[in-house]
Amino acid sequence: MDMDSDQINQKIRSRRTHRKSRLGCGNCKKRRVKCDEKQPVCNNCLVHSINCDFQNSSSRSPSAGSTPPQRYQFRQSKYQTLASSPSQEEGNYRSVAAFAWKPGEGISLADLHLFHHFTTATAGTITDETKDPQKVWQIHVPRWGMSFPSIQHLLLTLSALHLAYLNPARRGEYTRQADDHFTFGVRSVATVLALDTLDSQNCQLIYIAAVMVCFAYFARGPQDGEYLVFNTNGKSEWLVLLHGVRSILAQRHGEIFTGVLKPREESPGLDDIDVCAPELDEELSCHIQRLHEVGEMVILEVEGDREVYVDVVDNLVECFEEAYRRRRTGCHPTDLMPYTMGWTFRFPDTMITKLEEREPIALVILAHWAILLRYMRDTWFMERWDHHIVSGIKACLPETYHAWIEWPEEVVAYVPW
Repeated sequence: MDMDSDQINQKIRSRRTHRKSRLGCGNCKKRRVKCDEKQPVCNNCLVHSINCDFQNSSSRSPSAGSTPPQRYQFRQSKYQTLASSPSQEEGNYRSVAAFAWKPGEGISLADLHLFHHFTTATAGTITDETKDPQKVWQIHVPRWGMSFPSIQHLLLTLSALHLAYLNPARRGEYTRQADDHFTFGVRSVATVLALDTLDSQNCQLIYIAAVMVCFAYFARGPQDGEYLVFNTNGKSEWLVLLHGVRSILAQRHGEIFTGVLKPREESPGLDDIDVCAPELDEELSCHIQRLHEVGEMVILEVEGDREVYVDVVDNLVECFEEAYRRRRTGCHPTDLMPYTMGWTFRFPDTMITKLEEREPIALVILAHWAILLRYMRDTWFMERWDHHIVSGIKACLPETYHAWIEWPEEVVAYVPW
């Protein structure tokens, strides 16, 4: 029994004794914790994501005087290609590296800057916040991003592209950030659609992510050879997005538009009243007249697919009428999105095929649709798309059809800015 007690006391004494060292980093000394002295970064500083003394050669040897204040430093993010160059706008950001946006690790300071910009600026450009009592884009989308990485990365993509638009001198830097986040953001959306795992639990998140992919596509700006529904260099990227959104809506429409995404009740306030606007009525009348002329041409020149073209033109007339009804209320430009993009979402497969084949009459109809994009031009991510599409259509049309798109050309005439 006495021998057992001696053994226990010996173990206690051995456990209490340890090697004292004065070579630990300054952070550990201040916190009065044992430093493992691992270099270039001790484990305690690594865990707490702060700048360790060992990273600075001057701090490895004791020196007289007070210890300079420590700067917090975030880990380098794998989503960033290169560290941003110093600038007056970023101020303290210039000395701070990035923090990887991964569960359990945190968000980089550069990405936090993008996140802040989205909630305070970009979100307000996507919708009219005065008519969005639920504050979907300002509150709920950022909140969903916390648990659904695809939305988070697409949110940062849109923010970076918005900053690129606002800061032309730094466009390349912000565009690179946007491209990095877009790559990760689009991945889970594509995976869900490819594996057919859309369900009632994720359908709203996937739908919002798909919409954000579309917004990011527009915000990236027109690209040579890419004209939404057709591409002069191969398969249209927009068609992939189009099919994705159509698939989501077809499968889960009723479940998607519930809760905060439930459409607003049609109870117009003073700002929503359809006011008398003679100039808009005259504009609409001209557009409808031109569309009727296109419809007459279809009847005269088309045989096999005549009914498809007629239905598409009639649907476009309805979209113009609804869009102008909204324009009379002084709506936000993005309020026209359901009528502009909605027309493409309802394309029959035959129309899509004809556009991919660059069939002249299909392109003439598409040129008239681009007029609706003209009235969304005041939204930063829709700038230049109207002119870009009409110009691309003209380049693909036989000269005998050029007269048929003179009206769209006149309406979307390019004005440098």
